[in-house]
Amino acid sequence: MARPVPPQVIPRPESWRPGVPAPWADLRSRERTGVGIERVLAALEASGQRGAVPSGGDAERVLGPSALVSESGAPPVREVNAGVLAAFFEEEGEARLILTRRSSRLRTHRGEVSFPGGRIDPGEGPVETALREAHEEVGLDPGRVTQVGWIHPVLTLVSASLIMPVLATLDGRPRLVPNPTEVERVFDVSLAELADPDVFHEERWRIPGRTIPGSEDDSFPVWFFEVSGEMIWGATARMLHELLSVVLLHRPGAAGPSGD
Repeated sequence: MARPVPPQVIPRPESWRPGVPAPWADLRSRERTGVGIERVLAALEASGQRGAVPSGGDAERVLGPSALVSESGAPPVREVNAGVLAAFFEEEGEARLILTRRSSRLRTHRGEVSFPGGRIDPGEGPVETALREAHEEVGLDPGRVTQVGWIHPVLTLVSASLIMPVLATLDGRPRLVPNPTEVERVFDVSLAELADPDVFHEERWRIPGRTIPGSEDDSFPVWFFEVSGEMIWGATARMLHELLSVVLLHRPGAAGPSGD
């Protein structure tokens, strides 16, 4: 018998209301499936997000969308201080992403679905951090990883982390073993599964005292993906929302204000 999935703590305010469908909801099924790695790479190229993670002066254009978060009352984190690895491999013509469910014994974000990753150590950049953490958390061999692109950093309120998502490809399905002190489950999902409109929903949240520029009622979107027996929300859902927008709609996304 499978172990029950421990409930996540989702701090949904009483004033929440339903949001709008996914931006890709009107695409035909054939436009949302058969999403292989080559299509992912072509979309990243078209959006200017293929290649090395920007650094130095180039970082200004990466940090742009994060200004929305800072202006809405988030901690003043101005430099990337964490990195995660969004690693793809391809099976039967579909690009698949590796995800984890964090241990329920961790101090923050316990039981949440995330990409392997963590805080940047001295002397590291986001790529080195993402590779190291993926090896520590799920035993992913860094030698099998090819860094191919990035999406915009996402800020979390709970841990005050400005997280750089590093996109990478693998040469096939890896054999992964979760480190039980950090990870309760490691699994993979295809972009086609994530792009199914039935697994996505948006909620609009309002937090007392937070002013959201451009919002008539100071609400902001919080995104959820329910797939593979898991509820994905928070920072990881914001990363997936941008990634799917880039790949399916060929446009870069903005992380938006943080909800976790």
